[in-house]
Amino acid sequence: MTNIYILIVAAILDYLIGDPWGWPHPVQVMGWVISRLTKFSLQLCQNHLAQRIAGILLGIILIIGSGYVGWLIIQVARWLHPLLGIALESILLASCFAFRSLRTAAEAVLQPLTTGNLQESRNVLSNYVGRDTQDLSEPEILRAVLETVTENATDGIMAPLFYAIVGAGVPGVGAASLALAYKASSTLDSMVGYRETPYTYLGWFSAKLEDCLTWLPCRFAVITLGLLSGKPSYVWGICRRDAVADPSPNSGWSECAYAAILGVQMGGTNWYRGVAKQKPLLGDAIYSIQSTHIQTALQLTRYCFWLWLGVAIAILLLLNK
Repeated sequence: MTNIYILIVAAILDYLIGDPWGWPHPVQVMGWVISRLTKFSLQLCQNHLAQRIAGILLGIILIIGSGYVGWLIIQVARWLHPLLGIALESILLASCFAFRSLRTAAEAVLQPLTTGNLQESRNVLSNYVGRDTQDLSEPEILRAVLETVTENATDGIMAPLFYAIVGAGVPGVGAASLALAYKASSTLDSMVGYRETPYTYLGWFSAKLEDCLTWLPCRFAVITLGLLSGKPSYVWGICRRDAVADPSPNSGWSECAYAAILGVQMGGTNWYRGVAKQKPLLGDAIYSIQSTHIQTALQLTRYCFWLWLGVAIAILLLLNK
């Protein structure tokens, strides 16, 4: 029953509070460690093979270490007082979910658009995406926000929940520790999982591992979204048609599922540091992207999250009988 309470409290904390600005966050600690270890590895390892080996060690140390440290902290808190352990694990798990943060970021970009302040919207968007934003038109801004919301729905919300549920169902593991381990993998991928130098060889393992860890929850999310939309076969068919062209085995599927449901098209030309990059087109352009589509995408993610949580609670209750 304890794991059920932790899942519920963590979900409510993320939905109502999110990540308060200025508060310490586990991802910040992970980022600090990754940055130091990456710098040390690049200085020490001068050839491709050594960097590949260092990348494997970096991934294993960060992922297993994050999960274990989280588990150890929770055990100490439980030793001090059972309620302290529940509270701390709930807070740590809530920090692994990003729904409130994603919603806040989207609203921060969209709000200036309602007053026609295109430049302010571009400036805010630049805090959340890697593409060049200084010359984006309003339709391109809306596409960028929708792509960010739908891509991060999987690796920022549904995948952490998936591993939290798995951890809650495995005796001695716990929801937060496994979610933190996944979060470490996602953070590694975002920091070093690039094909460009200097991370080409150091980050390959982190990128591949994150792809593998996200693959199953991503497919479950696509199926769930299809069921929620009432047209699962259509959504799956569009994903099989378009998402396979995306170089990422997961983000393309996540974005494409939402594109199919909303009747919009994502992808196209993005600019990164002045260099154009063509992204595959996902979905059919039945409608032009509007702010209402972004709100609907966030709503779909919320429904998907609470559905998974409800099913998980039902399963855990049956297992505890």
